[in-house]
Amino acid sequence: MSTRRAVGSVGDSRPVRILARVGYVGSALIHLLLGVLAIQVAATGGGEADQAGALAQLGDLPGGPLLLWVTTVGLFALALWLAIQAVLGIGSSSKKRWIRSLVAGAKAAAYLVLGATALTFALGSSSNGSSSAQQASASILAMPAGQLLLGLIGVGAAAVGVYLVTKGVRQKFLEDIDAPTGATRRPVVILGVVGYIAKGIAVAVVGILLVVAAITLDPSKSTGLDGALKALVSLPLGPVILVAVGIGLIAFGVYTLARARLARL
Repeated sequence: MSTRRAVGSVGDSRPVRILARVGYVGSALIHLLLGVLAIQVAATGGGEADQAGALAQLGDLPGGPLLLWVTTVGLFALALWLAIQAVLGIGSSSKKRWIRSLVAGAKAAAYLVLGATALTFALGSSSNGSSSAQQASASILAMPAGQLLLGLIGVGAAAVGVYLVTKGVRQKFLEDIDAPTGATRRPVVILGVVGYIAKGIAVAVVGILLVVAAITLDPSKSTGLDGALKALVSLPLGPVILVAVGIGLIAFGVYTLARARLARL
């Protein structure tokens, strides 16, 4: 019990909560740039529309190196806070608390990976999201039962995408924030709905491409978020769909900026 109290005290500490909010700001900037890159891909067919491309763009902004370091620290702090929430849910008799704990753990892992990617750019290196995804898929396929494992990962990613779309449609994201009242509530709700739906679509397409890579035993089919967004271009009215997704990702970025202030930490 003393260990649990110690972990809880770290999560409740003011510095960690402030840095976690900084992490939301960093995540917001990344999603804003992702949306812009997605629209550029729809217009030109070129560019890298994933987290690596967004971080590269962030580094090119005035004060970019400082922004990258602040974003890196914030993302790691947000991952730490979420990991603490996951740990605090372990051992609970409440099924709902267990589910929240698992979700928090998954989010912590995602922000940890994003923070590590941001750190790479802050240190002056670079990364290609598509090639990294292909290499990871090839490594998984080389494992015993790797085809099944990659397929399950793809199904899991697609399920996350569906969950995000559902969360947006049902406005469940309002449970994560101290929703404002009055005239400011409606814009926050609209941004959250549009943003979660757009992000869910993008994540679901990533999952589908992973499943295709597993079925065909072709890791080149797994191209991460960049490949997922570019795959949308090949659909009927693909550029229009991708522009809509890009606008949605921008909306998610603006919502996440609001969440940095409103999040229940």
